[in-house]
Amino acid sequence: MSRLVLASNNVKKAAELSALLEPLGLEVIPQGALGVGEAEEPHATFIENALAKARHAARETGLPALADDSGLCVHALGGLPGVQSARFAGEPKSDARNNEQLLSRLADVDDRRAFFYCLLVLLRHEADPHPLIADGQWNGEILRAPRGDNGFGYDPLFLLPEMDQTAAELDGALKNTLSHRAQAMRHLLTRLQANPL
Repeated sequence: MSRLVLASNNVKKAAELSALLEPLGLEVIPQGALGVGEAEEPHATFIENALAKARHAARETGLPALADDSGLCVHALGGLPGVQSARFAGEPKSDARNNEQLLSRLADVDDRRAFFYCLLVLLRHEADPHPLIADGQWNGEILRAPRGDNGFGYDPLFLLPEMDQTAAELDGALKNTLSHRAQAMRHLLTRLQANPL
């Protein structure tokens, strides 16, 4: 089985990706398990941040690296919070404060359209000139008050109109088939089957 370093220390994300990639003979190891710290994410786009994280993990470990960058984009805010989704209300990171900030910014706004976006980058090595790139987009609307106790981040405010449920009201297994990350992973798996490591 080939080893792949995940450019994240998120244990839940590692478990989810491990289950998806194991049938392809890939063992996913979180970078923290290999003594690798988080990379800086100074860029204005998801693709630049994901590439920076993947390059950092590949350089530090000598292994192929998988990174994702994801966030919420709101049409009426010109795409914000975007790459700053986790820190929309500043440091320290706080889901509650981010949600309050989002509701405040949209208080008098009727256009509530938004989408979650995920971009995945897989590098075979640090200098890989042809990274595998896949993305996913999950469309919805921002509510005026939170609903639901599942999920995290902006999930309680993210309504799926066709289901009349927020991401925080969905069953976890169902969410993992619909979400932006799930869509991106399906695209990546297709690319990996055509371009094995």
